Amino acid sequence: MKSSVAKRSIVIDGHKTSVSLEDAFWDHLKTIAHVQRVTLSKLVAMIDETRQHANLSSAIRLFVLDHFRTQRTECPVLAESGHDRSIPISTSGLKSRDT
Repeated sequence: MKSSVAKRSIVIDGHKTSVSLEDAFWDHLKTIAHVQRVTLSKLVAMIDETRQHANLSSAIRLFVLDHFRTQRTECPVLAESGHDRSIPISTSGLKSRDT
């Protein structure tokens, strides 16, 4: 089965950039932004500021993965039942490029 990768433009701190992600990652990233009550651009900017990888697309994928791993770890019963819960934005798996 072929994965559909979508390339989208996004504005980060006033600069337009393109990011290529699979549709599922775009969907989950939008959901996380909505739950956290931040714009998609703001969420991506926060990921960009704290990433340790040169590739923004990879950093976003790792952020989404970390988000759901954290959610499952915090409350496995809710995670397994499919209930969506708001959790604080976690960048624990990401390090600043300055370090």
